[in-house]
Amino acid sequence: MSRRSRAREVALQSLYQVEVNAGVDPRDRERFHKGRLRSAALVAFANLLVDGVRERQAEIDALLDARSANWRVSRMAATDRAVLRIAAFELLHTDTPGPVVVDEAIELSRRYGSEASPRFVAGILGRLLADRAVPGQPAPAQ
Repeated sequence: MSRRSRAREVALQSLYQVEVNAGVDPRDRERFHKGRLRSAALVAFANLLVDGVRERQAEIDALLDARSANWRVSRMAATDRAVLRIAAFELLHTDTPGPVVVDEAIELSRRYGSEASPRFVAGILGRLLADRAVPGQPAPAQ
């Protein structure tokens, strides 16, 4: 597992932890990241992903809802939801190449999700990536 892959994994664990325990202290998250990543650059990357998802969650969820057939984000498994949110944020707000983001998300879903998760995640992110590749492409109707 690459170093940035590990940072994505830690970000996933943090987002999942916040989702199942809303009372998580932000200082606990910082200690969690530092304890698992050790490198300041990787801690910063994990923080960027978690903070970016939390700050833009409504925007990200709307984009995911528009691209997921018959599944609202609120109905998705918590791990799939966290993987998709991280990947959507990274696709839209970083310079990481789209195929890398999608591959990383599929690997996380394979590791933390159900047997169906990788295909589910790949389908939604594939649609998001395709829409992003066409400038001015409107989001599909909800």
